[in-house]
This record gives sequence, structure tokens and C-alpha cells, in this order.
Amino acid sequence: QVQLVESGGGLVQTGDSLRLSCAASGLTFSTYPMGWFRQAPGKEREFVAAITWYGGGNTDYADSVKGRFTISRDNARSTVYLLMNNLNPEDTAVYYCAAGRYPGSPRDRDAKRYGYWGQGTQVTVSS
Repeated sequence: QVQLVESGGGLVQTGDSLRLSCAASGLTFSTYPMGWFRQAPGKEREFVAAITWYGGGNTDYADSVKGRFTISRDNARSTVYLLMNNLNPEDTAVYYCAAGRYPGSPRDRDAKRYGYWGQGTQVTVSS
């Protein structure tokens, strides 16, 4: 079955950087769009970034992270990454990676368009 396993979260200070990884198995990774979402306590899950499966990986970012976060993928390793720079306390959340519902599906900001989810990794940014 499909498995997505996130890693790389932790406790950091304002201005620090972290790189999250999401290792996928059980699917033809190179044919799926991938996304990162986050959920802070008491808030709904929100879109962070997404990357297409084609064209070298076209990317999309939420306005709140644009210029600070970078999503990338390594199809040979079936892994998607989220490099987070200049972190601030508002970035504190559980971060989830997600894979599209089916091969060749488009990159999307809507969580409902994703069919597979990881268990999440906690990112805490102290001030």
C-alpha cells in the first residue's frame, strides 16, 4: 500500500532553517504531484507548497511562505523535500506531505485533491 513518511521536524528558534523530507513507497512516485500542508493548534489544515510530477517540477506556494520555503523532489529517491528558511513562530504546526489522488493528477492547493497523506511531523519555532 502507499506510505508517506515525513521526517526532519523539530524545535528551532526564529530565523533558523529546517528541511523536511517525505519518503514515498507503494506508488510510481514520478507520476504523482506532491504537496505540503500544515495544521496549527486550533486551526484548519492549510496549503503550504506543491510540485507537479512533470516539467521538471513546477511549484506553487502559499503567500505566507513564498520566498522562504522551497519544495523540491528527487524522483530517484521517491522523496519530496520542503526547505524552510527564516522560520518564525507563525510557522509552528504539524507538517504533512501528500500525494495526488491518481497518477498524472494536477498540482493543487486543495487538500481534497490529494489521496495519500503522511502522519505528519511537528515543527515548533520559538521566539
